[in-house]
Amino acid sequence: MTLDLARIRADVPSAARRAYLHNAGAGLMPRQVVDAMKAHLDLEAEIGGYAAAEREAARLDGVYGSVARLLNASPDEIGLMENATVAWQMAFYGLKFTAGDRILTCEAEYGANYVAYLQMAKRTGLVIDVIPSDETGEIDLAALERIIDGRVKLISITWVPTNGGLANPAAAVGRIARAHGIPYLLDACQAVGQLPVDVEAIGCDMLSATGRKFLRGPRGTGFLYVRRSLLQSIEPPMIDHFSAVWVARDRYELRDDARRFETWENNYAARAGLGVAVDYALDIGLEAIEQRCRQLSGRLREGLGALPGVKIRDLGRTPSAIVSFTIEGSEAGAVVAAADEEGITIGASHPSSTRIDAEARHLPPLVRASPHYYNTEDDVDRLVALCARLARA
Repeated sequence: MTLDLARIRADVPSAARRAYLHNAGAGLMPRQVVDAMKAHLDLEAEIGGYAAAEREAARLDGVYGSVARLLNASPDEIGLMENATVAWQMAFYGLKFTAGDRILTCEAEYGANYVAYLQMAKRTGLVIDVIPSDETGEIDLAALERIIDGRVKLISITWVPTNGGLANPAAAVGRIARAHGIPYLLDACQAVGQLPVDVEAIGCDMLSATGRKFLRGPRGTGFLYVRRSLLQSIEPPMIDHFSAVWVARDRYELRDDARRFETWENNYAARAGLGVAVDYALDIGLEAIEQRCRQLSGRLREGLGALPGVKIRDLGRTPSAIVSFTIEGSEAGAVVAAADEEGITIGASHPSSTRIDAEARHLPPLVRASPHYYNTEDDVDRLVALCARLARA
């Protein structure tokens, strides 16, 4: 499928003014997303928040169906959350652990997840075991098979880490988890919006993601998928009268769908924007988006790789659209600032965000560029040219 790049770029006017290559941080929202949010805010200002939510109930409820189509799930398996972290936490902290239970995770696991493992270990006495990586930096599937025993109660990994370009073999891990009957929690925060995501093909039982990154939705949005067969066995760590009905003075009943992980109050304007962002991506097609992302990130890696003094820090057999690198003699923050002065937006990643991987590879803070399908080849080439000048300085 060929992308209509002119139409896509017309939907994000600021892309003509800046080379925006920071989609792993927050993607640029299409105007349709912004318009949906503004329209709902205007309606709230006119008739009040309660009446606006009631009038737009069908549209807002439709967001569950949109996210379900994005993931090849059912709407009752979707909870809409404030962000990906809350989505992940509601699933993780809803699981039951006891002393001696084992959690298996990956070397490139995200810092927010790992500190939660540490807290749960402190509370319960569970054991955190890190799955070794293979020679490419991906999860070593044979090693994963070897370290599984009856004490493993959860496999929890990040699919596309925040740096290092890696895309872990999420579906292969899913096949192993299913074969052993182990619950599988997948952090898909950086994958959703740049890769096709099919929870049936992946085999995960729980998946968390954000709206703000490659999905190009608003900040303050995220979602959680929980497989229907697992739903009834997970009690959210916190509930209110939306997630559970107060049926008697001494008793409540949890909802029987994934909305049991939600609370009553929501940012409905942001939810409206999220729904439009999901539909926008689905309309373009995730396969076409993935192809374009790989093309542009490949061009960026090739250009940077040819520069003396520039070292690409990416891992894996099929790297994602996150390109991590260093420039000899230039700190990551200085590179980001120099790019901003040139009208190029990129980011940086600190070792603490993926500490195990960073310590194993002795990584300093990294420059992080993340092109998306609405970018042009010229956007990529402008960054390469800037890095060439910095490397010569």
